[in-house]
Amino acid sequence: MSVNFLTSSEGNLTKLTYPVLIEAQKQGSYMASVLGLPDCTTFGATREAALTNLRQLLTARLEKAEIVSLEIELPKPEHPWMKFAGMFKDDPKFDEMLEDIKALRRERDEEMEAYYQQLDAENEDK
Repeated sequence: MSVNFLTSSEGNLTKLTYPVLIEAQKQGSYMASVLGLPDCTTFGATREAALTNLRQLLTARLEKAEIVSLEIELPKPEHPWMKFAGMFKDDPKFDEMLEDIKALRRERDEEMEAYYQQLDAENEDK
């Protein structure tokens, strides 16, 4: 729900603007409802009467209430991989596994280099 705030020079809240839904009823009357406030609905014989009744209802309600702004900081989500950070720090075979990964990577890189050299040689023959 959007609410437009108009304030005086002292910064006090002086006016509120609410979006209002006005609906014609089957029996010829009108219903006025403040959008976002389900318990703020009135009826009237005319459109203007329904709006007048709604203004009176809101005024009476606001006389007993206070409007404040509440600022809430959004929680900073943890990076999804952070729960795995350092999980192998005490594993005695971790360094050995890293060396196996490096060796496999070197092997794959050598295979790809040989493959690219073969492609280059084939292209030179054409």
